[in-house]
Amino acid sequence: MEALLPIITQLIAGAAGGNAAGAALKQQALSVIVRTVVGAIGGLGGGFLIQMVGGEAAATGLITQAIGAAIGGGVLTGLAGLVLGRK
Repeated sequence: MEALLPIITQLIAGAAGGNAAGAALKQQALSVIVRTVVGAIGGLGGGFLIQMVGGEAAATGLITQAIGAAIGGGVLTGLAGLVLGRK
């Protein structure tokens, strides 16, 4: 279970970051479900990047991973909104 805790944290923080970014940017192209899924995917990527850059200190800190995941989820949701918003 300890191996799954960082992944679950990254998914939840990424989904929250994606929804926050979508609400802040007032993106009408993305529904709540799409923002949540894209944010969760971005959260996994952001958490993984924090682990790669931060080394052992970031690998053990759930708060650091959650912040990185929230940022990653927000960035990926913003990019998805830009791509899907163009018609």
